[in-house]
Amino acid sequence: MQMHANQLTVSPQTVRMLVDQQFPEWQSLPVRSIAAQGTVNAVFRIGDGFAARFPLEPADVEPTRRRLKAEAEAARELAGRTRFPTPELVALGESGAGYPLPWSVQTWLPGTVADDEDPGESVAFARDLADLIGDLRAIDTRGRTFAGTGRGGDLRTHDAWMETCFRHSGQLLDVPRLRRIWATLRDLPRGATEDVMAHSDLIPGNVLVSDGRLAGILDVGGFGPADPSLDLVSAWHLLEAGPREVLLDHLGCGGLQRERGKAWAFVQAMGLVWYYVDSNPVMSRMGRRSLERILADGSSRDLPARSQAAN
Repeated sequence: MQMHANQLTVSPQTVRMLVDQQFPEWQSLPVRSIAAQGTVNAVFRIGDGFAARFPLEPADVEPTRRRLKAEAEAARELAGRTRFPTPELVALGESGAGYPLPWSVQTWLPGTVADDEDPGESVAFARDLADLIGDLRAIDTRGRTFAGTGRGGDLRTHDAWMETCFRHSGQLLDVPRLRRIWATLRDLPRGATEDVMAHSDLIPGNVLVSDGRLAGILDVGGFGPADPSLDLVSAWHLLEAGPREVLLDHLGCGGLQRERGKAWAFVQAMGLVWYYVDSNPVMSRMGRRSLERILADGSSRDLPARSQAAN
């Protein structure tokens, strides 16, 4: 089942033709599809060292090319700035063989995505994740601030999207209870904290695990300035209660920052449950589990009004 309206189809045969035509030096390397749970790209391995990523949603060619170049620039900026490996751009491909958009080739990273090797009970993984977030926050923003329309700015700008989610979730979730939670979360003040550099999408499918430790980070194209709480979505997307406390304590998160991280996780999880309930059950279940963790989290407390500075 398709995840998006008019979703593009990419077959191994198409990838083989594109690779042979545009990168003849790789003609001897096998091409095979990856049973990934991603929602934005179809992913294929080229030999043992490369991963080809093909956008799935229809778009115009030039904006897609600009986006891929921006993602590559973000990957270059992040490369080597933490002790955890991240993919690096190898090449940009062009449309052809019936596929209408530019596409990218990145280095392949070893490890198992956290969807398949759950690190939720691992304290060592929680410490690794805290180190990653701390390293990202330490990277110079060079004066940049959040300028997007997605997660990372003002929580209240997501009211319309949340209303859409509530409307579609009536048969799936306890919507009245979730509405009450959002009514509180949306009003959490940002305070005087400045934007920091963030991965911006630390969900299980973007995290590689090996023997219960953080082994690498995928999909780094969203790396950029954002609310310091944004990467704390990982506390609820990836961790159970005990390791979650280790992560938050390691980062020195005060109550307000913690709750704002929970709010960003809530926004993301609410969309995943209903949107992917049929087309990508793994993503839908991930959203549901994150919501269950949020509902069970005992840290919720009366927090200051929006005018108070964040911790």
